Amino acid sequence: MKRILLSEKIKKAPWFLTIEPYLRKQDHPIASHSEARHPRIVPLLVIDYGNLAARFKHMRDVGKYLLGSVRGMWKSAYSIRQNPYKGKKNIDPQTLFEVESFAKSLGVAEIGYSIVNPRYIFRDFRILFPNAMVFTIEMNRDKIREAPSLSSYIEIWRTYYEVGVIVNKVADFLRQRGYNAHAGPAVGGDVNYVPVAIDTGLGISGKNGLLITRQNGPRVRLAAVYTDIENLPFSQENQHQWVREYCESCNICVQKCPADAIFPVTKVHPDGGPTYIDHTKCAMPFSNDNGCTLCIKYCPFGNVSYDKLKTKFETKTSISAN
Repeated sequence: MKRILLSEKIKKAPWFLTIEPYLRKQDHPIASHSEARHPRIVPLLVIDYGNLAARFKHMRDVGKYLLGSVRGMWKSAYSIRQNPYKGKKNIDPQTLFEVESFAKSLGVAEIGYSIVNPRYIFRDFRILFPNAMVFTIEMNRDKIREAPSLSSYIEIWRTYYEVGVIVNKVADFLRQRGYNAHAGPAVGGDVNYVPVAIDTGLGISGKNGLLITRQNGPRVRLAAVYTDIENLPFSQENQHQWVREYCESCNICVQKCPADAIFPVTKVHPDGGPTYIDHTKCAMPFSNDNGCTLCIKYCPFGNVSYDKLKTKFETKTSISAN
């Protein structure tokens, strides 16, 4: 008898955690592309391929963050009913500065802006507005260096929770000033945040599929706020392309992965985009007693200055060319 895989059968969170029951007549959601990817619901992957008993064991340690993240999903969904629809689709520099300052006061490390490609909206999902403010927050370096450990596992869930709180607060901040917003939390998001973040110029995907940023390498958690503000400072280029070349000559994350889940040669997904890891293999070390996080722990960009690595790489490349 063929095994039933929940991660293959269930592709959405419960309906009340999505925007669908809270939509109003004035809302005109943006649908995913017909060839967009399905999301991966991590708890279901753990049930199918991982160590469920270990996850229950540490529920007392991360339960408040997990439950808080689910509450954040609900708030991001139902709060779309608070959008003012005043027709304000341009933001002045001073107000944008105030938004960014407010976000950074909450713990945001970097902010980027992009028009969302419908291919990055998960299959059969919708977002309310076409433009994204993408936010990163840092995962504590010392805690990640302890991975795999309980403290690093807690840090993962702390950042999931806190960036969800942040985007809901930023969305409220915008609404109070007459702008429309839809918060996209880290847990249960409607969009694949890494390619959207790449479009903002915040970073580039590493060999492990994670976003490599200038400030914190892959030690970041991502979330977004969608809005119909039309004059955001959208990125016109991405200056981090060299990182992909670095990753091809590095491969530390491939070597350190205990499950051989990271592909030495990045594969091509049926939609034409990249596939970096085998999530069915990743689920087991991820779900062990103290989690995994080794591909973040050992990544040079999380431990060494971005500029130092770039200078060293350019020097090495120049010598090789000559």
